[in-house]
Amino acid sequence: MKFTRDESLERLESVVQGGEPIIGAGAGTGISAKFAERGGVDLLIIYNSGRYRMNGRGSLAGILPYGDANEIVVEMGHEVIPVVEDTPVLAGVNGTDPFREMDVFIEDLRRRGFSGVQNFPTVGLIDEDSSFRQNLEETGMGYDKEVEMIREASDQGMLTCPYVFNDEQARAMAEAGADVVVSHMGLTTSGDIGAETALGLEEAAERVQSHHDAAKAVNDDVMVICHGGPIAWPDDATYVLNNTEGVVGFFGASSIERLPTEEAIQNQAREFKEIEF
Repeated sequence: MKFTRDESLERLESVVQGGEPIIGAGAGTGISAKFAERGGVDLLIIYNSGRYRMNGRGSLAGILPYGDANEIVVEMGHEVIPVVEDTPVLAGVNGTDPFREMDVFIEDLRRRGFSGVQNFPTVGLIDEDSSFRQNLEETGMGYDKEVEMIREASDQGMLTCPYVFNDEQARAMAEAGADVVVSHMGLTTSGDIGAETALGLEEAAERVQSHHDAAKAVNDDVMVICHGGPIAWPDDATYVLNNTEGVVGFFGASSIERLPTEEAIQNQAREFKEIEF
């Protein structure tokens, strides 16, 4: 079911006014989407890393040249959207893609049933001080293209929930019309294919707060949620939400589909192996 931007925002605002956190979930498969929805999530986001993640690869495979990210999200839409009953589905869009007319592509996503977009793959995951990131920015494949994509999607009436990695990006996305700014703390830790290097929770909360304040300074109506890094489990998200002011939710990808799957399948297989006969 497709939702207009206004319909999506009304639903999210009612969640916040009801005192509940906004919870977004990444879905790499239809079954992930179906049962995340039954668990009550408010948004479903699909992008190429979801496919890689649920095939046992690290989420950063999504920013490497293993496939056409924008084509993959269209394919995943065929798998996920038909099983979702009453939740907005967002597409992860590679805004730096030089082979897409972005206005046409976003219009096509809307026609296919997507209610919004997020900027993924994102060059924001690449260290700003690295020569590789600098070269991307210098050659027309920088974060500014992702900001332009969010602006275009907003102009077309889609819900926009971009990842930001610093205060400058938070301001830029808010200026571009972002509805929900997702404060990204890096690759999610924990599990078999999660990161081992991450911030501490206290530092993560401080960064999330800083991104929140930067975005709100531009547009007081923007909502801010957190994601990634050490914020891997419900207790982690609880800590961040209780140690920030104005942050209204959490987006989990690995946290909602990969980590529970790893544990559930392993434990179920072990229980079968322990059958005595």
